[in-house]
This record gives sequence, C-alpha cells and structure tokens, in this order.
Amino acid sequence: MHRSYQPLKPATSRYLQQRWDQSSYEDHRRKVSSTQPIVDTRGMKTPAHVQLKLKQLQLQEERLSVIDRENRLLASKLADIVCSKGLVDHRNPYQQRSLNADRRREELLLVSGQNRAVYQRITARQSEYRRRLWLDDWERAERRRDDIARYPRDSRQKSDRKVKFASVETSEPETCSTDKTT
Repeated sequence: MHRSYQPLKPATSRYLQQRWDQSSYEDHRRKVSSTQPIVDTRGMKTPAHVQLKLKQLQLQEERLSVIDRENRLLASKLADIVCSKGLVDHRNPYQQRSLNADRRREELLLVSGQNRAVYQRITARQSEYRRRLWLDDWERAERRRDDIARYPRDSRQKSDRKVKFASVETSEPETCSTDKTT
C-alpha cells in the first residue's frame, strides 16, 4: 500500500511520509470539528425578570380570584333557590317614564291643530273649475264633429255613458249625459 502512495513533497521514505501525512490530516479534521466561531451570533440571554412576567401572573391571579368569587356567589344563590319553595318575584313596581313625553304631547297637539286648520281652509274653499264652460265647449265640439263627418253617426256609435260630477254645495252628484240630440 505504501508503494502506491505518492507524496506531495520529495521524501526519502514513502511509508513514513504517508504516516505523517495521515496523522496531520487527522489532526486537521479534529481541529475543524472542534472549532468555535470567533463572532458570537447566539444572541443575548433573556433576563429572568423578562422571562417570568410577574405583572402578567399577578393580573391572571386577580382575574381568577374574581371569577372564583363570582362562581361562589352564583352557587350560593342557586343553593338558595333550590332550598326555597320556588316562588318567583316577577313584578316590577317601576313605571317607565319618558323624559320628553310632555314635549312630544305638546308637539302632537300643535301639529293636529295645524292640520285641522288646513283641512277647514281646504273644505271651505269654492271650486275654481267652471264645469258649465267645459260642458258647453264639449257640446260645441260634438256638433262640429257631427257637421264635419262624412257619414252620420250611427246610434251604436253614440256614447251612452254618463259623467258624474260631485257638487260642493249639495251632497247629490250632478249627472251629465255626453250624447245630445240636435
């Protein structure tokens, strides 16, 4: 085996040179495996007072004590209910009152009075429509149409419908027929 070894530097004994090279290589590998970095990149050690978080523990203890106390109160109330005859107090002697009920009532009375006044003004007003003029105009138009027509209107074509107009002065509706005999 030492005969096949070729040293990098000239040597008188290949066998010894191989042993020296092998031991120096193993020494190098041992040093490489046990080396430590020159720059420490591990970071700071967290201080104990930051790791413990005493304030958070205190708040948690207080919260748990409050919950414990409320649970005990609730358990005692449930025990009282179980031991009692089961009567339930469901009456509320307090009446609900609105703080602005008087003001709303006044506004409602004011608005209803205004509405009543508007309604009276509307009902007292006479109609401005001139129904007699409209009817006369309609009759004139009917006569003109009959005069212009090439063929006289048949009795079937005449309109038999009646138009009702509500009169303001009387409660009876006025009836006006649309077909006229000339």
